[in-house]
Amino acid sequence: MLDSDVAKLYNCETKYVNRVVKRNIERFPEEFSFQLEQKEFQNYGGRRYMPYVFTEQGIAMLSALLKSDIAVNVSIQIMKAFIEMRNFLFYNGQVFQEINTMKSKLLEYDEKFDIVFDELQNNKEEEFKQKNEYTVIRKFNNDD
Repeated sequence: MLDSDVAKLYNCETKYVNRVVKRNIERFPEEFSFQLEQKEFQNYGGRRYMPYVFTEQGIAMLSALLKSDIAVNVSIQIMKAFIEMRNFLFYNGQVFQEINTMKSKLLEYDEKFDIVFDELQNNKEEEFKQKNEYTVIRKFNNDD
C-alpha cells in the first residue's frame, strides 16, 4: 500500500506516516517498506518525495508505532484484508495456473491453425490457377 493510502486509512497526513518510518527506519527492512524509484514515481505527480510502499509486514510494524485508536482499528482491518487476499490466492492458485496453461495451449493452437489456413489458402490459389488453365486449354481445343 502507498504511504498516502495508509495515511488516509489512519486519518492522518502522509508526512506523519513517513516521519514515523524515517525515525524508526531500522524496523522497516526492504521487505516491509521501500520507496518507489524515479521511473515508478512519475505516475504520482504533485509530490516532492518518492512515496513509500508498505507490505503486509510493514503495515503490521507501522501499526505498532502509530498510537491512536483509529490506527489500531484500521491496522486490524488491513491485516484481515491481507489474510483474505492470501486465502483467496491460495485457494484459487490452481485455477489461475490452469487458466494460464489453457491460454498457452490456445496460443499454440492459434499458431498451428494459422499455418494450416495459410497452406489451405496457398493450395486453393494453386488449384484455382490449375482449373483456369485447364478451362482455357479445353476451350482452345474445343474451338478447333
